[in-house]
Amino acid sequence: MTPPDHLHENGDVRATGDVRAHADEELFLSLEHGDLHVHQDGPRDAPALLLIHGTAASIRSWDALVPLLTPLHRVIRIDLPGHGRSAEPTDGEYAVPEQGRRIGTALDRLGVRRATVVGHSSGGYAATTLAEQRPDLVTALVLISTGPSMDAFIAPGSTAFDPAQWPPTDDQVRQFASTVFHSGYHVPQVLIDELRGMSYRALAAAMQASTAYLTERPLPDRLTALGKPLQVIFGDQDRRWRPSSAIDYRVVPGAEVELLPGCGHSPILEEPLRTAALLLSFVKLHTPPSGGAV
Repeated sequence: MTPPDHLHENGDVRATGDVRAHADEELFLSLEHGDLHVHQDGPRDAPALLLIHGTAASIRSWDALVPLLTPLHRVIRIDLPGHGRSAEPTDGEYAVPEQGRRIGTALDRLGVRRATVVGHSSGGYAATTLAEQRPDLVTALVLISTGPSMDAFIAPGSTAFDPAQWPPTDDQVRQFASTVFHSGYHVPQVLIDELRGMSYRALAAAMQASTAYLTERPLPDRLTALGKPLQVIFGDQDRRWRPSSAIDYRVVPGAEVELLPGCGHSPILEEPLRTAALLLSFVKLHTPPSGGAV
């Protein structure tokens, strides 16, 4: 999980590759309890879009969507602690509010003053807590397949893995992911590899943290109090969260709720074109006149 030593510069931001204004850029940010892996694409002076993945995923889950967004946006992806190439937190803290604080610190380091924040699945909880903590930073929220309350949860409540036999096999991961996509969807090998690269402790702790956050207060209640522009995108074949629960978000004043026909829990992979079209239309409507990038 720790980046190679040759990437470390001054204990703060360590970049690889070309760092021109439009460059594809990989960074490791040194935070108090572990390095955070960040990837930036698109023009740095464009309106900022922050993409937050869900549990057991990584920034790679956004790969199909990013090229559709970068012509008009500075796209920032972050591996949550213990996921992808981000370190497991040394304090063992995976609570959603702590995730929000770390993400806020990362955006400060990157010089981002305003951003539309997009969360997929449980990444929507990190997006919401960031908006709760930093309303000045978050201009609007997009939640993709993010369950509104535990009443809407329809998937098995365990990781379906044996911690004594970790890491799982590819077939076990595919079985675990069977409710993440519509029937017949081929799970990309890169996503299987990302999950197998996690520790069991990180996976279980992240899942428990999401459940605790949602149990404490349903998301529509939190979002109503925030008063931020909101877009919700669900697949009507979602097998993790009851698709009809998307309408629960309509209690949030002005919320836009979209159901994608024939799509499962991961529209960002299953239907990137349709997802990007909805997202770009919403962001265009709610981007401040000055652009919101810095």
